[in-house]
Amino acid sequence: MDPRQALIEAAFADRSLLKNSDHRESVESVLADLDAGKLRVASPPAVDGDAWTVHAWVKQAILLYFGIRAMEKIEVGPFEFYDKIPLKKNLDAAGVRVVPPGVIRYGAHVESGAIVMPGYVNIGAYVGAGTMVDTWATVGSCAQVGSHVHLSGGVGLGGVLEPPSATPVIIEDGAFIGSRVIVVEGVRVGKEAVIGAGVVLTASTVILDVSGNEPKEYRGYVPARSVVIPGMRAKKFPAGEFMVPCALIVGQRTSSTDKKTSLNDALRDFGVSV
Repeated sequence: MDPRQALIEAAFADRSLLKNSDHRESVESVLADLDAGKLRVASPPAVDGDAWTVHAWVKQAILLYFGIRAMEKIEVGPFEFYDKIPLKKNLDAAGVRVVPPGVIRYGAHVESGAIVMPGYVNIGAYVGAGTMVDTWATVGSCAQVGSHVHLSGGVGLGGVLEPPSATPVIIEDGAFIGSRVIVVEGVRVGKEAVIGAGVVLTASTVILDVSGNEPKEYRGYVPARSVVIPGMRAKKFPAGEFMVPCALIVGQRTSSTDKKTSLNDALRDFGVSV
């Protein structure tokens, strides 16, 4: 066990302990390691498809960090901010391209080769190599985004800080997330999945695989390589029967082509908007 874990957990239970230098230094060093990519809020499984491991104590450190930081004015060229959390620095050395006025907050880690257009990456998040965070896309606190993912314009990945044990939003390697897609409440999108424009995925969203003879239902998880579009289904209420949103898996990305061609084929074959 990381020796800082006991100090963090104790301070989370009793905030008065933050007066002690060892507890405060543990919080600060955990945030520094998150920023550098030495720690993650959640770790991927050794076997594809298995559950991710959430490190609640690391989330606790983030929450404690807010408590020990003071509000301050932050000036970046012509821009002025007033906040507790500084912006991420040394982007050139990290090999991360950020297009103004895109923002990465300190405590988030973005791997080399990633691009952040005028979007936002919040504290505790992890963004993999070669990933595109397109214009006005947001990566919420603690969200885990794999390598070579495309987050299209206006995508919203929700932040999941509390409770600390809760699973964050997870987008696995190679996924393509279409325009204005919303993914919140710890939903996990599997590797190389294609999510069509306007799909909303919450913990309670019914995800129906309708590509076979009988529908198969998922909640909170989109299987790898699935092609997903918005859908509706009937639901009875006291006032009558109405249509409510769902998500439809209409097929799979083929394995006979490379990822780029497979994505184009998926969009053409299934008529998915991006």
